[in-house]
Order: sequence, then C-alpha cells, then structure tokens
Amino acid sequence: MKDKVNTGHHIENKELIKNARKPVGELGHQILDRMNKSHEEMAIWGVSHFEISEDSKILDIGCGGGRNIQRFAEEISDNGRVVGIDYSEVSVEKSIELNKKAIENGNVNVLQASVSEMPFYDETFDIVTGFETIYFWPDFINDLKEVNRVLKKDGLIFFCNEAVYREGEMEKYDDLVELLDMKIYSEDVLKESLEQTGFKDFKAYIDEENDWICVTARKI
Repeated sequence: MKDKVNTGHHIENKELIKNARKPVGELGHQILDRMNKSHEEMAIWGVSHFEISEDSKILDIGCGGGRNIQRFAEEISDNGRVVGIDYSEVSVEKSIELNKKAIENGNVNVLQASVSEMPFYDETFDIVTGFETIYFWPDFINDLKEVNRVLKKDGLIFFCNEAVYREGEMEKYDDLVELLDMKIYSEDVLKESLEQTGFKDFKAYIDEENDWICVTARKI
C-alpha cells in the first residue's frame, strides 16, 4: 500500500494524486483530464448558486484543466471576458488547449500566475471563482485580500470544494492532507476569513450526500 493513498473517497495511486496540488509532466496531464470529468457534477451544482451576466468579467483561480473557463465562456457575449490563472505550467497548457477557439476570439485568456500576487489592476473583475483550489493557497487571509483587490465593488467571490471540515469526521482525509499539505476549511472558518478580508453577504451551501460545499460572498 506504500504507493497508494486513501483520498477519503477512494484508494488511489499516490504519484498521480500528488499532482492534484501542482500538476507536472505526464501524470499532471492525466490528473487534469480526470479532474475535468470527475469535478463536473460538483461544478454544475456549485455554479447553480450564482448568476452570470453576458458582459461579466470573470477570473477563475487555479483553473486546472480549463473546464470551468469553457463553461463560463459559453455564457458570456463579446462584451464579457474570462481569465484563468494557475501556477502550474501544465494546467495553463491544458486550459489553453481546451479553450483555443475562445482565446482566438478574444473572450478568454489564460496566464501562469499565483493567487498571492496577481497581474491585474484593482477592481478588474465582477466574479472571482475557485474550484477545488483554496486548500492549496499559501496564505489564505492575504490571498483573500488579493482577491478583494482585483474584484469590483459588490463583486462576487465563489468557492466550491469537494471536502468540508466537520469536527470528528476528518480522519478519512488524514493521508490526503499529509500527502498534499492541504487545508480543508469549515463553513465557519470560511465565513470568518471572508468577513475579515472585506466581504459581506456570506452564503454557504452544503450537499450533505456528497460532502460538497460552495460559498459566495460580495466585496464590501
């Protein structure tokens, strides 16, 4: 079992799952292809909790294989824009490949960048999203402040995670947390962190059956 890890839901190949944090090389390509498919149901559930306008300017942080960029690009007009960032070179490549047409049309852009220091002007975006990514943010509070900076006033922040912290129920994630050096947040911590960094109107939605959580809040 040395080469296997319990993800809390399945027993998986350890080397493959290591790439969930920062995809690299061939295994990175493999896990991104898988994430585009395996996260689809959760993503559809998550995005049903907020509205996108045709002219929305959207930033997807930790864009991975680019499926959510593609989803948003289908909902905007030529006046809208979707930008994806990821700190993994392989993720950026994959997202560009999947969204090639929309990039050529000028509606989509994908960049290699870190959430901690984003290459955007203040108040650029209407919506900032993060799917399965905040577990890995290096400094959650400062990174939320950086998101706040690039959001327009009253802009929406949205996170969607396949794991939610619940007191006394986290043992199943122990191996995964150790392998990926990740943090699984509770609803309370998310609310507190967002309110501390200049957000209001916090809402959380939990799918009890799947253990999914998505949250929204607005910039003050």
